[in-house]
Amino acid sequence: MSAEGSYNVTINSPMGKQEGVLTLVVDGDSLSGKIASSQGEQEFEGGTIDGTTLRWSVNMTRPMPMQLDFDAVVDGDNISGNVKLGMMGNASFEGTRA
Repeated sequence: MSAEGSYNVTINSPMGKQEGVLTLVVDGDSLSGKIASSQGEQEFEGGTIDGTTLRWSVNMTRPMPMQLDFDAVVDGDNISGNVKLGMMGNASFEGTRA
């Protein structure tokens, strides 16, 4: 099953659980998309996909400028992984296909 599609995700950040919708677009081994939450919507490109392993970065602007680096695995309709939150450390995240 392709990783492409939309997922309802929860990031377990130091500021509490952050919920949003992650949309992934797969083109060969390239990954792009967007993440939408109460903080707004951020598009990304330049991500990679290798089998079920995905990596991408999002340059957030709200609530503060920060680069989020995602490492994830897709298993059927589920996605989970880790996100590096700039200087704020790491957080786990998980979601299910919308």
